Amino acid sequence: MSLVAIVGRPNVGKSTLFNRLVGARQAIVDDTAGVTRDRHYGRCEWCGREFSVVDTGGYTSNSDDVFEAAIRSQVQIAIDEADVVLFMVEAATGITDYDAEIADVLRRSRKPVVLCVNKVDSGAKMYDAYDFYSLGLGEIYSISAANGSGTGDLLDAVVAVLPEETETEDPYKDLPRITIVGKPNVGKSSLTNALLGVERNIVTPVAGTTRDSIESHYNKFGHEFMLVDTAGIRRKAKVSEDLEFYSVMRSIRAIEHSDVCIMMIDATSGMEAQDMNIFSLIQRNRKGCVLVVNKWDLFIKDSNTLKEYTAALRSRLAPFDDVPIVFTSVVKMQRIQDVLDAAAQVCANYSQKIPTARLNEVMLPLIEETPPPAWKGKYVKVKYVTQLPTRFPAFAFFCNLPQYIKEPYKRFLENQLRKNFSLSGCPVQIYCRQK
Repeated sequence: MSLVAIVGRPNVGKSTLFNRLVGARQAIVDDTAGVTRDRHYGRCEWCGREFSVVDTGGYTSNSDDVFEAAIRSQVQIAIDEADVVLFMVEAATGITDYDAEIADVLRRSRKPVVLCVNKVDSGAKMYDAYDFYSLGLGEIYSISAANGSGTGDLLDAVVAVLPEETETEDPYKDLPRITIVGKPNVGKSSLTNALLGVERNIVTPVAGTTRDSIESHYNKFGHEFMLVDTAGIRRKAKVSEDLEFYSVMRSIRAIEHSDVCIMMIDATSGMEAQDMNIFSLIQRNRKGCVLVVNKWDLFIKDSNTLKEYTAALRSRLAPFDDVPIVFTSVVKMQRIQDVLDAAAQVCANYSQKIPTARLNEVMLPLIEETPPPAWKGKYVKVKYVTQLPTRFPAFAFFCNLPQYIKEPYKRFLENQLRKNFSLSGCPVQIYCRQK
């Protein structure tokens, strides 16, 4: 998937535009310069093309501020990694020294650049925008990120310069992709080496040893897939090195391109906030998931420990609580095969196609027994169920009044699907459509 980076000096409205493009208020917006210190990632879809968007902190130079120095270097990495750079300036202030400096960096990068002039919310300010042609970056696009004017033309320009999504000749392209994710130092590379049976990846006690996403072809014990080891994803406030920012970026993209994620946590620290963030990332990208609790040999146990630990994990993961959980010790090679079997099963669940006749045979009597609640005296009748041709399990329920089927009933339908069909570890999407 292509990546678009939004860059510019502080307080020109990058986060406002980012929120508009991804359709959610993910980035904090404030009149104070320098609010964005971390990077935000999201997805945008326009004219049938989907691409990732990264919002960066404001670019400054000749500053002693430690945050500004870090932001400056991370913006440079975002430019290096991006397929298209969206350079944002502000009409009211005209061309500043920072704008000229960023334009110079972009010209030298030789990346496709789309120049947008923000805060053009009146006809008078349109004339101010023309000054930015002197930056030598080609066509300008006048927008108002706050109210959305001009963003359609801007997105047309971005999509026009995105690289073509060509199908490369990859002998393994049809194989399932299983990605191992988690915080730093939970044993991801050790698990990869244990599964492959060779020292494929460097393993040290130092968190952050793995810097890039490493792919390996696995073909043993009747299983064949691409296994991807990623860098640890730690809390953004703790991502200090430029190289680590690049690694985290690659890990997030590895999740986007996977089918199933093996998410590893440390048994001694349990399911922490950052683990939940990674799990949420897997959910948002609608990927299958297997939860691996590593270093189980270091955990002090009694007769009920396993049962209580599992129950506590499932309560944290609710409502997506039918994720397979495997307790391992990679160092002692305990239950490694169980991880493999669980991942293979989730892969099979993720890609299965349930016959329409079988779906209707099972689901329609259940719906008849527990119909959707009446809404304003109107009764909803579900007539037909079918699975949609998506990469992940998605189902369409055709009925007379789809607008009256609310989230609680959709949750009931999902639970019935999970109970009657093998969907453990998979996200399930329910759509209600007009019959």
